[in-house]
Amino acid sequence: MNLEILLSFVFAVFALAISPGPDNIFVLVQSLRFGKKYGLATVLGLMTGCLIHTSLVAFGVSLLIMNNEILFTALKLFGAGYLLYLAFKVYQSPAEIDLNAAEASPKTTFQLFQQGFVMNVLNPKVSLFFLALFPGFLFSDSIPTTYQFIILGAVFILVSFLVFSSIAMLSASLKVYIERYKNAGNFLKWLQIMVFVGIAMFILF
Repeated sequence: MNLEILLSFVFAVFALAISPGPDNIFVLVQSLRFGKKYGLATVLGLMTGCLIHTSLVAFGVSLLIMNNEILFTALKLFGAGYLLYLAFKVYQSPAEIDLNAAEASPKTTFQLFQQGFVMNVLNPKVSLFFLALFPGFLFSDSIPTTYQFIILGAVFILVSFLVFSSIAMLSASLKVYIERYKNAGNFLKWLQIMVFVGIAMFILF
């Protein structure tokens, strides 16, 4: 088992989770407008949705790439290319963090859990992202590929849950920081670009 690869994966997921995107901005807005428990309900829904994507990738892709070196190499090339594409899309996007961009109509905590779950499960980009990311971070020659995908999915969910929950709990402080430091969005934007490019290079080389 290569622990360095796992630690690299943890760092990559952490950096991606704190970068502004539709999911964590939605969590932040819900927490600001209706309270921390509403943000946490949204987080639980999003992370439950990730279980579905992890299962699809683990039990589908692992069967395809098992004992197929050509397909495995092709998947890694696709993953690196897709991550570079995501970096380019982030580069084209505005750096400002708009806390009014996400819809935030009042709902119960269960409704927000459902909304977070549906947002995640019905987003094909999440499965595509998992497909691009996970094959490049297989960390063992002895553990079956399926189990490695499940472990990577569990790490992804745990790290994302901790970051997203922190966003919900610290929402008021984060709002003050974002409003006070106008360059915060620009810093997080370039952090996300560097992480995408870094992961792509890691997968390739």
